[in-house]
Amino acid sequence: MPAWHTLGRMLPATGYAVLGLLSFGKALSGYELKRWADHSLRYFFWSPAQSAIYTELRRLEEFGYARPVGQAEGPRGRQRYRITAAGKRALSEWVTSTPTAPTVVKDHALLKVWLGHAADHDSLLAAVTAERRVAEDLLDAVRYSAGRAEEAQHGYAYAALVERFCERTAAARLAALEELAAGLSADDRTDVLE
Repeated sequence: MPAWHTLGRMLPATGYAVLGLLSFGKALSGYELKRWADHSLRYFFWSPAQSAIYTELRRLEEFGYARPVGQAEGPRGRQRYRITAAGKRALSEWVTSTPTAPTVVKDHALLKVWLGHAADHDSLLAAVTAERRVAEDLLDAVRYSAGRAEEAQHGYAYAALVERFCERTAAARLAALEELAAGLSADDRTDVLE
């Protein structure tokens, strides 16, 4: 069993994601962690809720993986945190451990089309068209994020690689949705549940 598991201090994946954000060397507040997750992690993992980030920060501090730095700042009393040596070791052990959990895809738009026999054709086409617009916006956002990661260069080379992977994935999704919409537009099926 991996060392991170036998220590009895196993974190959920969200905990490792927060610890990973801290591993880039900057002291960050929960608010800053959330903003970064929204502009990076969400393209390939998910962006945890603000409350989940604070829950994980408390857990990381309890385990000795992160520590508060300085005084809380600003009108909201934002506390910054920094990864500790123990946190770096725990993160490294988790990153290098195997097996990795399988990827799970939950695509609501595809589920709706898959269940198309329970809806009218125009509603399905409208759902896919709306999803295409979302996919276009996502592709624009991930391209922006990938560009920023590449501009940052030092310490972000792996992040930039992942973000370019996410760009290709987002572009492929957009192309697949366009193909799906074309198929629906050409489809004159009438196998709707009655």
